[in-house]
Amino acid sequence: MQADDLLHALHTRRILAIVRGDDPAAALDTVLALFASGIDVVEVSLTTTDALAVLARARAVLGPSAALGAGTLVTAADVRAAARAGAAFAVTPGVTRAVAEARALGMPVLAGAVTPTEVALALTEGATAVKLFPASLGGPGLLRALRDPFPTTPFVPVGGIDAESARAFLAAGALAVGVGGPLIGTAAHTGGDTRLPARIAAFRALAQETPCPTS
Repeated sequence: MQADDLLHALHTRRILAIVRGDDPAAALDTVLALFASGIDVVEVSLTTTDALAVLARARAVLGPSAALGAGTLVTAADVRAAARAGAAFAVTPGVTRAVAEARALGMPVLAGAVTPTEVALALTEGATAVKLFPASLGGPGLLRALRDPFPTTPFVPVGGIDAESARAFLAAGALAVGVGGPLIGTAAHTGGDTRLPARIAAFRALAQETPCPTS
């Protein structure tokens, strides 16, 4: 996956689904259900039990073109392991060694940042987009403030994003929003979650309400 491919996918879908859980089989089922239902930009967090195996199995089912990435990448070793497992893009919680390693491997990367200094550093390190994290710290007001000095930077707020705040962040100019628990629920945990299809439908409808920013 090239950087432009990831940006286009985020621009089109507006939702980055974040899967984390304690049951590898349930996590795999969740990833596949998301793709099958039209939320097809998905991050599997390395905090998921057997996350690399989940990535590899999902990649085998979904094929090489699926926008399937790995998140919570902190070290260069994390990035290399995720790439071997089939991750097409990298997501980091901050500007760590993982950002430079992802760029060295040719992987698009969403680098975590929350201050102007961190945003500037993420861009200097070659981030494809900035993961505004934790987005709940400053809310949509922080995003609007950051877009003044960084008007062309693609921002993807992550952290504490529910349906209400997702709508507000998208209206404030986010390229997309990263959503974990409020979308996934307990689907990736033992026992699953029968309400996942309804939440997928709700978030897909929400994402279509707000036109994507052009700058």
